[in-house]
Amino acid sequence: MPKPTDKELDCTIAKMLKFGVSVAALVVLAGGLMLLRHPLLTIPDYSHFHAVDASLRSIKGITAAAFHLNPRGLVQFGLIILIATPIARVVFCIVGFIRQKDQLYTGISAVVLIILLYSLTKGAH
Repeated sequence: MPKPTDKELDCTIAKMLKFGVSVAALVVLAGGLMLLRHPLLTIPDYSHFHAVDASLRSIKGITAAAFHLNPRGLVQFGLIILIATPIARVVFCIVGFIRQKDQLYTGISAVVLIILLYSLTKGAH
């Protein structure tokens, strides 16, 4: 397999980012529309803060809720997709730079990925 040119890599990454953002937007839109049309929808009380259900505080819970077509779960699943899109971009860049045999950019991208993953897992604690 021939190594990709910089332009081919850029075009492929741009397509991947457009796809990820589009899917995230569609999932959030579907969840939002379902939330607005929910038969048990009550008028929100914004005078007090109400946290989300405990089941929607983990990726496993959000994924399960989204696959059961829970409106709030769908919205949060769309946001997870949106957050995952730039992470997938960095992973894709690492693969592309490895195929181009560009050690400097492979290393820089790997450091960026480590920082992203650290901030998502340990940085919130």
